[in-house]
Amino acid sequence: MLTHILIRDFAIIDRLELDLEGGMTALTGETGAGKSILVDAIGLVLGDRADSSVVRAGRERAEISATLDLADVPDAQTWLAERDLDTGEECVVRRVIGQDGRSRAYLNGSPATLQMLRELGEQLVSIHGQHAHQVLGHRDHQRDILDLQAGHADALLTLAGQFRAWQRLRERLDAMSLADDQRQERLDFLTFQVDELQTAAPVAGEFAELSEQHERLAHAGQLLENVQQTHSLLFDGEPDVHSLLTQALGALEEAGRHDAALGASVELLRNAQIEIDEAAGELRHYLDGLQLDPERLDAVETRIAQLQSLARKHRCEPEELAGRLNELSAELDGLAHADARRIELAAELETSEATWRTQADAISAARRNSAATLERSVTEAMQTLGMEGGRFSVEVTSTPDGPPTAHGCDRIEFKVSANPGQPQQALAKVASGGELSRISLAIQLAATHDKRIPTLIFDEVDSGIGGGVAEVVGRMLRSLGSRHQVLCVTHLPQVAAQAHHHLAVSKVKGSNSTQTQILRLAEPATRIEELARMLGGMRMTEQTRAHAKEMLRIAQADA
Repeated sequence: MLTHILIRDFAIIDRLELDLEGGMTALTGETGAGKSILVDAIGLVLGDRADSSVVRAGRERAEISATLDLADVPDAQTWLAERDLDTGEECVVRRVIGQDGRSRAYLNGSPATLQMLRELGEQLVSIHGQHAHQVLGHRDHQRDILDLQAGHADALLTLAGQFRAWQRLRERLDAMSLADDQRQERLDFLTFQVDELQTAAPVAGEFAELSEQHERLAHAGQLLENVQQTHSLLFDGEPDVHSLLTQALGALEEAGRHDAALGASVELLRNAQIEIDEAAGELRHYLDGLQLDPERLDAVETRIAQLQSLARKHRCEPEELAGRLNELSAELDGLAHADARRIELAAELETSEATWRTQADAISAARRNSAATLERSVTEAMQTLGMEGGRFSVEVTSTPDGPPTAHGCDRIEFKVSANPGQPQQALAKVASGGELSRISLAIQLAATHDKRIPTLIFDEVDSGIGGGVAEVVGRMLRSLGSRHQVLCVTHLPQVAAQAHHHLAVSKVKGSNSTQTQILRLAEPATRIEELARMLGGMRMTEQTRAHAKEMLRIAQADA
């Protein structure tokens, strides 16, 4: 679960450091105070895409760091261990976004890719946004919800990979089936592309190495100045650390002749002197190898620009150019030996499609099983959310003879009857806005039930509801908090009162800046004051405070 988060210069947040606990935590505050900004920051540190607009105005970079406890997530520990990134049962994820839009990511201090952050984040945190109900009618989104319930993410990745393999074979076979003039046209085009890439000679891993070289060469002047200054302070200054340490050591050795108790301190200073000498030697060696090399910098920038230009032309990432050359070379070779190769490719395509269909059938079966579970859970939740007699169903329609796709052979559609006696119809056609919000919440709660993801974040998913239904929602989220860490951004006092912990988010305006701050409401009096604000707005009365006190008392008593 999330145990600590540190945010610097992100949006309107100057600096924010927050310790988080298990159970349900409510985040409340006025609209615009920055509640959802905190959720966005967590999303970014776990691999969401970002640009320079997230950097606080006037600052060079935004930085987000999150500490996660993996004690109850052995799969995540294994994932880190397989990549030599494990440091025990704790993981620190860090993300830095610059004003130039460039982003750097780190896992336990080691550089990482955004894909690595996403893969790890999907095992640890699930974020449910405030606009989930707006996309609930989309069938792709419905399929994603059902797949989340089924918990077969690895099987889906395997299926998607098999589809891409089938697709590449299909494209190559189609290319070979072109008419002779088209084939010759394709041959000419492939020859040009292969010659162009062979001339450039991209190498696997080259672009990452060039990027590192560019970072070092572009800042060589600053590196030289900083390292020279450090070396001078350690060894060549007047005075320097070495000489001062030598004096201190001499004085302490003299004193040590009269008191043996100083022996340990003398030994520590000797070791420190050795460490200082070794550090100074390393810095001298570094300075000997460091030089301003504008010609090399220009060559690196030229090579980077060449690879980026080729990548744009071939619609791939620069790191993928070497693989792209191999693919085009294979296709060129295939066209040059078309007849024999066409027969081989047709057999490979048939085998690939059979493999895909076996995998798709297994996923289809898992979806049908999970559909029954989701139907029961959502229908049960609807009864407590003010939709008594409503029914929810998941229709899984398979097309086993259809062409392969990345997602399998199923068409998923959520259907609902909001009131007793009404026939079930497609969700988007029969639900009103309020009903859709409640059904969306019921689905999100059901889809997270009994899942192994330790942290669930709900960003204003309770919008569009109120009254007694809001209290029920709060109880549901509190119940989830007994099995997961639940962070809930809410405007509803009925929901906030049910939380185990309460954080109040506010916006502090200065003469030239605006900042977000978060206060932990640990005392009942402070929670009552915040609940009263949520109930009565700016004009709070003793009556609203009394209402808030009673609401908190009942919520905690029923827990």
